[in-house]
Amino acid sequence: MRFLAIDFETADQGADSACALGAVLVEGTRVVETRYRLIRPPRPHMVFTYIHKIRWSDVAGEPDFAGVWPYFADLFDDIDFIAAHNAPFDRRVLHACCDAAGLDRPAAAFKCSVKMARGILEIRPANLSNVCRRLGIALDHHHALSDALACAKIVLAAQEAELRAA
Repeated sequence: MRFLAIDFETADQGADSACALGAVLVEGTRVVETRYRLIRPPRPHMVFTYIHKIRWSDVAGEPDFAGVWPYFADLFDDIDFIAAHNAPFDRRVLHACCDAAGLDRPAAAFKCSVKMARGILEIRPANLSNVCRRLGIALDHHHALSDALACAKIVLAAQEAELRAA
């Protein structure tokens, strides 16, 4: 099994406003690669700085999504699925950013680690902080790479729980 866990931070309410992307590639039960980049969003108004601490001055000199995509694109090749904590959010951001940049959307299906935490691991509430606390996963919440790594570990914990139950 090979999957990619991702997490976006966004600048504003627009789905195309990615300002950071963290990606964690997992093969079998091992993290084999991690990547992180800041991204210059399409608008300079950073509404969510209070959440992720990313300011316009941090991203103004960074490439836009089209410019950072070559750094990440190969991670989306030959994977079984893309995982995200609250997958509908990250799928929406990925698709909006690809569309805005004129890029093909990755074809892999998404799996949601919130659903895995609730269903397989029976953890509630299933917000990232609580799930990480319950599973003993270190978390620097709202740093895209830390959140993506936590998501990968939640998916692995859920898969291990399913194997034990079988």
